[in-house]
Amino acid sequence: MTGKAGMMRKATTDARPILRSKIFLYVTEFFSGMAVMSAELGTSRLLAPYFSSSQIVWTIIIGTIMIALALGAVFGGRWADRNPDPDRLYLRILAAAVWISLIPLVGKYVILLVSGLLIVTVSTNFLVIAAFVSCMVVFVPPLFLLGTVTPGLNKFATDSLDDNASVVGRLSACNTVGSILGTFLPTFVTIPAAGTFVTFLIFSGLLLLLPLAYFVAARTRLVVSAVSVVVFVGTAIVSPLTGFAFWENRATLAYEGESIYNYLQVKNLSDRTILSTNVLFGVQSVAMKSDGLTGMYYDTALAAPSLADHADSALILGMGTGTYARQLRRYYPGMRIQGVELDGKITRLAGEYFDEPSDIPVSTYDGRAWLAATHGRYDVIMVDAYQDITIPFQMSSTEFFTMVKEHLNPGGVMVVNMNMISDGEGSINEALQATIASVFKEGNVITADVPGTTNRELFAKTIGDDRSFRGTSSLSKDSKAAALRAMTVMNTHDTELAMFMTDVAHRFRQVPEPASGSGLILTDDKAPVEVLGMRAIDQLIAQEAGPYRKLLREQGIPGLLKAVR
Repeated sequence: MTGKAGMMRKATTDARPILRSKIFLYVTEFFSGMAVMSAELGTSRLLAPYFSSSQIVWTIIIGTIMIALALGAVFGGRWADRNPDPDRLYLRILAAAVWISLIPLVGKYVILLVSGLLIVTVSTNFLVIAAFVSCMVVFVPPLFLLGTVTPGLNKFATDSLDDNASVVGRLSACNTVGSILGTFLPTFVTIPAAGTFVTFLIFSGLLLLLPLAYFVAARTRLVVSAVSVVVFVGTAIVSPLTGFAFWENRATLAYEGESIYNYLQVKNLSDRTILSTNVLFGVQSVAMKSDGLTGMYYDTALAAPSLADHADSALILGMGTGTYARQLRRYYPGMRIQGVELDGKITRLAGEYFDEPSDIPVSTYDGRAWLAATHGRYDVIMVDAYQDITIPFQMSSTEFFTMVKEHLNPGGVMVVNMNMISDGEGSINEALQATIASVFKEGNVITADVPGTTNRELFAKTIGDDRSFRGTSSLSKDSKAAALRAMTVMNTHDTELAMFMTDVAHRFRQVPEPASGSGLILTDDKAPVEVLGMRAIDQLIAQEAGPYRKLLREQGIPGLLKAVR
């Protein structure tokens, strides 16, 4: 005698013969688990161009998804006890599949709408709040529905209390195996090959097949099933035609795609070609269509070879498409250059769209891991692996900068691109500058802000035979400019660069060595760069959105809408 559970299962399978074999139930659990994890990874890629891919954003994604699944499990169990109708369960799966399929088409508009509403109303923690609200609106509903699947299936798969634990174990195993595939396939196969939008469609389509098979076999809910298919086909046709940056001029957009690590966008403008790896956070690389300076932070960073005792070799950690390498090749043609770039697809784009010199070797590797594996020394090392707030913590610590220092020749210079000017006590730049100054002692650290940008270049020099930064702050601006101009002419014989270096010299500021016990020194054990970066983002948003917030307070929504038209 199988008891009440067995009788209920028999009644269910008599009404829905497709459930007669438990295999269909296990397959349902498998693809539900796969859909959850693929949606989670797709969520991170969909949010990254707008909120970054920092640990903060990942925490919000994981947290909200866990909330959705927990609530789904509670309500799914309650609904299964009250009304154990498999039709309702598969309707929820159908709704979840259709919702996920619509995310690539509608999700980006919702994210921008949420961001637009919050940017004029939220004063602090904008990144956290905007990402959380976006996740709650876009991703939580379908994952809540998928959270109801396991308790519902357990209700239908159990014959008696004697095998209940075994059934739960098998369902859990199916869900876990599906989740494993839903983790690895998007990261290593579908997103690099077809993109985030198509990834959503692939896994939502696989999930959609389950309720379609169920309802067709039962000859019920056929109209709902047909409508779902029409919606899925419609979004499958339209979604790939749109991009993350749907407002961009498609005529100038030479390439839009994704790699394992980044969303990538190449724009071909009249005077330059640019690469962006995050839509809302500016330009990561540029190739000018005429010789000369770029007008970006790379120009200021060209002071590094002039400040070094020698300018024979350079290492670039964060090669991108080779902007700094091209500038070094132009103004210091005799330099031996080595590039390191984590994203191999960026390196391929560099050759296709940016005319990166083919004789400059580029290693596809993490910058710190590459340093740990080599014994080479260089006159100049550029660290340019920072984007928006996603500073890799392992490339911001004393251990990392000590490693960089050990790979510099005597009198060599490290230049770091810090792309957020955020000063004051507790700021990310204060922490980075103090950390670097604690490694490059003897007062050999100076900075130069880049006009018209949020970038700051930091130069740190090892002790050499002659030149150092000691006493730079006591030199007059004129003498600093003259000295640096003389070094530039000596090294490059280029009047344009020499004149520009005069301006750079006027922007030099000494970074004092931190007093013992003062300031935050970043280490591998403690480097809260995401939190510090979030504060910097709040400051930038406050500056840019301040006038609109004031307008909202004084004139309300009508006045704000009139101003932004």
